Amino acid sequence: MAATLTAAAQGDAVQNRPYTDLRPFHFGVVVGTHMQDMEFNNIGPQMIMNADGTQAEKIITCDQDRWDTGFNVGVLGELRISNHLAFRVAPTMYFGNRHLTFYNMTDKLENGEPIRQTQDMKSVYIGVPLNLIFAAPRLDNARPYIMVGADPMVNLSGGDDDYVKLKRYDFCLEVGLGCDIYLPFFKLRPELKFCYSLINSLDTQHPDHLRDENMIMYAKSVNEARSKMIVLSFYFE
Repeated sequence: MAATLTAAAQGDAVQNRPYTDLRPFHFGVVVGTHMQDMEFNNIGPQMIMNADGTQAEKIITCDQDRWDTGFNVGVLGELRISNHLAFRVAPTMYFGNRHLTFYNMTDKLENGEPIRQTQDMKSVYIGVPLNLIFAAPRLDNARPYIMVGADPMVNLSGGDDDYVKLKRYDFCLEVGLGCDIYLPFFKLRPELKFCYSLINSLDTQHPDHLRDENMIMYAKSVNEARSKMIVLSFYFE
């Protein structure tokens, strides 16, 4: 009896914006925050040329030693395909920073710890996420969904004098979940998604253009880099 009364009460709730999902196409804005990381493939031992012409073996590793936070802002356009399926395009700018640490495992300090070098890599991307959204039936003023898509990106950052430099373009796969919340004057959509780069985004030609020879062994310590992001967004539609 209690379950029946609860179900009846839910069905009698006043629905905000009952026809909003019937629009064939609509626009909105998005703001949010994200955490980003970078996976590096370290090459291991490498041979370098000393100033006196001799060669020496060096072992240097590189790691982004923490998840760094940033923020994102963009616009969206969404096309209704069916009652439960939609296609969304959401051009977005991502602003952030990556803190990289290089460990020289061959050359040690007096206390035995490896020599460390660091790089603060500014991160500014323009992404154009292309998403398919699979939504459950609406329950009063909420409607959960899952999404999957691809996100081609353009990298607007990178310095010629950095240890590591990324390519101009990247391409990510993204999956996530969210919930439409129907308010009296607009629809709010909080969404959490995970993005992973499908290509090697490291500029492997960059070490050949460094003017400081002491930086080259650090720049050449990795041969592959892949971006990861956890993105929390709020869509206003």
